[in-house]
Amino acid sequence: MANRKPFLLRLDPAIYGAMQRWADDELRSLNAQIEYVLRRALREAGRIKPASSAAPVAGSAEGKEAGDDTP
Repeated sequence: MANRKPFLLRLDPAIYGAMQRWADDELRSLNAQIEYVLRRALREAGRIKPASSAAPVAGSAEGKEAGDDTP
């Protein structure tokens, strides 16, 4: 399993609910959905490199293309 940095995240209940529904729709955990959304936003802002050709870590949202919303 990849190294992960745990931390507390406080969310507005409406945001939490919307993210949970989105995660459920895409068959992801809430944690994976939040990571997916953050990674996509970081790529679009030029803060991280686009997804590489390396294989993604199992259960992670890595390797998704910016427009790819499938699980």
